[in-house]
This record gives sequence, C-alpha cells and structure tokens, in this order.
Amino acid sequence: MKPRPKVRYEFSDTGPVHFESALLLRNKLFITPTLATVIGTFVVITAAAILMIQAVISERLIRQLGGGLVDLGMDTSEAAFVEQLHAVTETADYTHAGWETDELSFDDPDHLVAYIYGALAPQDRVSFMVMVDATGKGVDVDRGDADGDMYGGDVDVASEIPSLMPLLKRASENAGPFWSKPLYMPSRKHTYFVYTYPFYKGDTYRGSFLIGMSLERISDITWSISTDDITVFLMREKTEEIVAHPLLEAHFEELDAEDPLLHVSQISDLFLSDFSTMEVIDNEDYNIADGLELRTGFDTNGNKRFIIIEQENANLKGLPARIGVHFPAEYLDQPLQQLLIAIVVGLGLLLLSLIGAVLLARRIAKPVRRAASAAKDVAGLKISDVDPLPPSIIRELDDLANGFNAMVGGLTAFNRYVPRTLVQKLLSEGRAEAVPEEREVAVLFTDIAGFTSASEGMSASETAAFVNHHLSLLGAEIAKQDGTIDKYVGDSVMAFWGAPENLDNPAEPAARAAIGMASALRTDNMARANRDEAPVRIRIGIHMGPLVVGDIGAPERVNYTVIGDTVNAAARLESLGKEIDDTAEVIILVSGEIAARLSPDIRQEPIGPQKVKGKAEPIEVVRLLPA
Repeated sequence: MKPRPKVRYEFSDTGPVHFESALLLRNKLFITPTLATVIGTFVVITAAAILMIQAVISERLIRQLGGGLVDLGMDTSEAAFVEQLHAVTETADYTHAGWETDELSFDDPDHLVAYIYGALAPQDRVSFMVMVDATGKGVDVDRGDADGDMYGGDVDVASEIPSLMPLLKRASENAGPFWSKPLYMPSRKHTYFVYTYPFYKGDTYRGSFLIGMSLERISDITWSISTDDITVFLMREKTEEIVAHPLLEAHFEELDAEDPLLHVSQISDLFLSDFSTMEVIDNEDYNIADGLELRTGFDTNGNKRFIIIEQENANLKGLPARIGVHFPAEYLDQPLQQLLIAIVVGLGLLLLSLIGAVLLARRIAKPVRRAASAAKDVAGLKISDVDPLPPSIIRELDDLANGFNAMVGGLTAFNRYVPRTLVQKLLSEGRAEAVPEEREVAVLFTDIAGFTSASEGMSASETAAFVNHHLSLLGAEIAKQDGTIDKYVGDSVMAFWGAPENLDNPAEPAARAAIGMASALRTDNMARANRDEAPVRIRIGIHMGPLVVGDIGAPERVNYTVIGDTVNAAARLESLGKEIDDTAEVIILVSGEIAARLSPDIRQEPIGPQKVKGKAEPIEVVRLLPA
C-alpha cells in the first residue's frame, strides 16, 4: 500500500488548521490599514483625474448640457403646439366618423350646429368650424377674433365665405384631409390656417368639415409658452415668414391677400428681424440635434443671443410651419469662470476624503470582523452561538447585517426540520438536488374564459392588477390544499399534488382546491357586481397519472416541475370546458381517474367519453359541481 503523506496541523480558536493554511494566514493583510490604503489611493487617483478632466473639457461639457436643455425646450414647445393641433385633427376624425355612421347629417342642420358648438367650445385656439355638403351649403359656428360669445347657423360658403371655396374645390379632388396655406379672408381682415376633412361615399365627394385657426390664436400659444428670456415663434416652412409670435398682434392690420404673412424683418422683435443676416453655427459645437438650425446675433443692448429653428416638423400634423426659439447666449456659452476656485476646493475635498477614507475603513472593518467571526460559527452549524449583527448607518453593511441575520434565522428553522447531516452536506456542496423520478401526480389547470376580449378595455396597470388579484384568489385555495404551484402562464395556473411529498390520494386535495376556487370566485364576482363590473368565468381541468417529477432543465437553470402526458390531458380537460358549458361561472372537468378517487360528498355529473386533442383514445370526463 502506498504510504500516506504526513500532514502538519496547527490549532486555532476554531479548531485544527492545516499547516500550510497557517502559514498563509500569517501572511494575510489586516483589513483596516488595507482598506485605508486602497481607498485613499483610489481617492487620490480619481480626484486628480477628475480635476484634470474638468480643466480640459468642462467648457465643452457645459455647452453639451446646454444643448440638451435646448433640445428639451424645443420638445416642450413642440408638445404645446402638437397638443392643440392634435385636438383639431381628432375633432375632424371624430366628426367624419359621426357623418359616416349617420349620427351627423346635412339633413339635420340644428343638430349639426349644436354638435359644432360643443366641439368648438373647449378648443379656445380654434376660430371657427364649418360643415358643408358638396354644394357648399351647411352650417358654421364662429368664435370670432375677439373675446365674446360664439355664434352660428346656416351658411352658404359661395356667397358668405367665398375665401373657403378653393379649399372645397381641393377637397372634392383629394380624398385625404389637409391643412391650407395661409389664407387671408377679406371679410375678417385676418389670416387663417384651415384644416379640411373631405367627406366621401365611395368615390363620390359629399361635403367637408373645416376648422380654422387664426394667426392671433396660434400666436396666443407662443405667448403662453414664452418667458422674459425665451421667445417662441412659428415660421412658415422653407420661408422666413412669421406664422405666430407673441408680438405679432401689433401687425395684424398689415396683413392682406397679397401678403397673408409678414416677413420676419417686418415684426417688432428687433433681434429676430435680423434673422437673415445672422451667423449660422455648426450644431456639433453645442451638441444640438440634427434637423435644427443654430444661429447667433446681438440684441439692441449688445447682448449675445441664440436662435434655434427647425428645418421642418412632421409632428405638426401637416401644418406648414416650423418652431423657433431665441434665448440669451449664456444658456450655451457659460465660460469656465470658477475653474480655479473649483481646483482649490477640489484639493481641499481631496484632503478631507483621505481623512474620511481612514475613518470609513475603520468603520467598515469593525462589522466585517464581527461578521467573519459569526460566519465561522455558521460554517460549523453552531447556530445557537451566533449573536445577531447590529444595524449600521452604512447601507451595504446594514444590508449585510440584515441578510446575515435573516440567513441565521432561516438556518435555525432549516436546522430544526431537516437532519443536521443533510444541512452539513448542503452547506459543503452549496446546492440541493431533486433527482427526477416517476410519481403518481394529480395536475390542475385553470384559465379565464374570454380573458383576451375582457382585457382589451383595460390599461396595462389595470390588467396587471386584475390578473394579480385573480391569481391570488386561486393560489390561496391551492395553498389551503397543500398543492404546488408549478407556474403562472398569463391568467392561467398550473398546479400539482403528489410531489415533492408523497400522497396516497392526490386527487382529493386537487378536487377540493378546484371547489374552493369556485367558492372564492363566486364571492369575488358578487363584489364585482356591486362595483358594476363584469363577472369573471373560469375553466378548470384535473387529471392524474404517472409523471416524471424533479429538477428539469439545463445545468445552469432548473425548475422543480412535472412532465408527461398527464399534464397535456389536464390542459385538454380545461380547454374542453368551453365546449361543455361556455356560460358557466366555473366549470370543473376531471378525468375518470380523478372522479373514481373522490369522497362521496363531492357532487359529480358524468359527461361521458370525450375525444380531446393529442389523445388517441377518448377520456372519460366528469364534471364536479361546487356546493
């Protein structure tokens, strides 16, 4: 026999220690000086690097941040306009839908006027709405350009609002909705943008719905979102004509049919009036998004300002305009005025950080040493000798203490119900295995009838809350009967009895769980009825037979589950419920194998042999009747 090598041991407070391990132990570092040195070194390196980086790129960083703020401001401005234009297009879509369904008819002008009054009332940025048939006759409701009451009635566009006739002609030639070009209406002495929605029956033009927005009301939007420093405006696409501006009101009298819009140089904004001669700046210099044009100039006081204007905007629902903003240059051009002070402050903070590193290292080391000592006791399963770790103001250490204390509590319970030798084996191997084996198992499936259609009217959060509540009801009944929930699949539940514990008759608790589900659902549906909510209906299928049960899956991911034909049969019984009785609040279908093993107090109704998908032979089906 080959002689065994001699092994040298030394002894410590925790027991015998291999000699080589003892030598390694003597060469280990102490935690407090190690942490202080490591943390301090990283603090010095990091702080020095940050100061150097700040000195080199802080100006560009500030400009990039400013560019991000500008992009955000443009998005906010866009949202204000899109909200109003969305209301216009949605109103037109809704009106068209009402006309197509004959809810709105040219034969009932009084009803049309009442409807348009209601549609116009909440849209204070809309000037008028007109709904006319193919001959140009119909009704209109007008808010007017000044504050006051709305008025409306019958209208003949050709004689009363001839400015709209070109739009009606275009509508009769184009089946899709569109925004007009700026339209000057002599009768109103003002310029409008008109959204026109043609009405067609097949290929035949039957009329139009028109919504007009005046420059005054569009300019009100720019006034509401502009500030003392920031001015928002709209400029016509591919031109330098002003569509909306907080100061445009002073120039409405200058509008006419030849010039329905004013050039930027004609308005009272003295800075914006020099738009054509301003310097164009490369967007990359300030991290400005593509699709925006950046210009700079000086106001009458010599202060530098920037202009951001879109090239085009597809989100304005087809309105031929683009959004612009001008603002003080310091939003983007803030220089490195405090760099020297920042360096001095940074060096002071560096010194404080080094002192703090030493104190932090000592603070961290103390609970870590206590945890290390306690971990040795846990490793030896001397759970009763372990004192709880105290809380800490440091979150990670506090989490360590809470987690360690919870682990000790769990091991205490684990050690109480599981043989000590088994616990030691689990701790030594770091895992527990359930080798697959064949068992006689009862499998239960549930599903909500009509869940897909019922959830269509729910939001995502409402759907989640509904499903969670429903699964909680069913899960509670499974838990009452000591079942194992295998998985949740959407609104469905799969559970089984007979594993991991052996049961003489797994059919009985499975059936009683199903009956309990029916009772719980009935109570819940009564509560839903009191809330004027539709009742929930479910199907349940139960089958039993030999299955493979245990850890199933890839080595890195296993599930304790069951596999086999019995699972498929239970799922088919659940689906069969829709054919047996698709109106029942709860329908419970079980196989003959289940029914034969149930107590007499569980009422049964034989259904007979039924052919189900995936099974060559029919299954004897029995319906369980809840009390």
